[in-house]
Amino acid sequence: MARSELRPVIKLRSTAGTGYTYVTRKNRRNDSDRTVLRKYDPRAGRHVAFREER
Repeated sequence: MARSELRPVIKLRSTAGTGYTYVTRKNRRNDSDRTVLRKYDPRAGRHVAFREER
């Protein structure tokens, strides 16, 4: 079964400038604009905002 384009794989890049990324999926119907999540950046050693990268 093919994966749906309704829930695409996205890459979240740290706004701290460390280059650290997370990979996740999102529901395009509920979150149509770019997602920003606050997650832990191990290179920065703290929680920072991660912005969706296209």
